[in-house]
Amino acid sequence: MDTFAMRHRITLQSPSAELDATGQPASWNDVATVWAAVEPLRGREYFAAQQVNAETTTRIRIRYRAGVTSAMRGRYGSRTYDIVSVIDVDERHVELQLMCTERKGGGAGG
Repeated sequence: MDTFAMRHRITLQSPSAELDATGQPASWNDVATVWAAVEPLRGREYFAAQQVNAETTTRIRIRYRAGVTSAMRGRYGSRTYDIVSVIDVDERHVELQLMCTERKGGGAGG
């Protein structure tokens, strides 16, 4: 793991148990702020409900941390990343790769 590439501070958040009217978490709770490498992989635009949305697939690499799940999200500055999957690289408990989507436009966020 290249620790020098981990130059971003991200905050991992977990959803509250309460849901809003749309079925989304009413709030998010900070779990931890960690050093990470934020690596955009690809982007695409799509149309939904007469609205142009942009979605970027991003890999966020962090040191291993127990309890990180795909129900969580990451915040980096004003950006919000929904965690799609959590990969324990080689199951060695050294590094986690968080495969995420960042939505811009009309997507889920903040």
